Amino acid sequence: MRHFFNKIFIFVLIALFLHSCGGGFKLPGADARKIPPDAASRVAKNLEEGKGFRINDTIKGVSKGGGNFEFATSNELWRASLDVIDFMPLASANYSGGILITDWYSDGSNERESVKINIRFLTNEIRSDAIDINIFYKTCDLNLNCTIEKKDNSLKQELIKEILKKATLYKSNRQEEEFVEYPTYERD
Repeated sequence: MRHFFNKIFIFVLIALFLHSCGGGFKLPGADARKIPPDAASRVAKNLEEGKGFRINDTIKGVSKGGGNFEFATSNELWRASLDVIDFMPLASANYSGGILITDWYSDGSNERESVKINIRFLTNEIRSDAIDINIFYKTCDLNLNCTIEKKDNSLKQELIKEILKKATLYKSNRQEEEFVEYPTYERD
């Protein structure tokens, strides 16, 4: 007898659920006649109704309240570093974390030797201690047994010098573009 009442109870619950879905309760946006068939129109309508977000607005919101990160094109050190190592493939570029990591690179003269460069930005100011560069060399034998070692050599100093030189040029060009001469008035 108890088994019979359980079946009736489940049947009543299913009936109430089905009735509520079709009758008085409607899902928002479920009427296909009110939804534009064009995807661009749907996106525009959803944004007008506040049912979405734009990446640009999200980034602007983060920079206003969450942190004070300049956009990468306005950071001269970042731009100069990318320009100096532009011949190497990048494995990782994290602007907010302040690090650039290249992939292993070989110039083709010796396929068993390759180099990897990590650039860490310590400050946005253009000065010699603003960036930390680590250079790793990988040497492989015929059996592809490889050894990796970190070296501080003249390449590191050349990279720092070239990055600082380009960053200084970028900064002076930006300052010239932003310079606004205010009108002067002669006094009587």
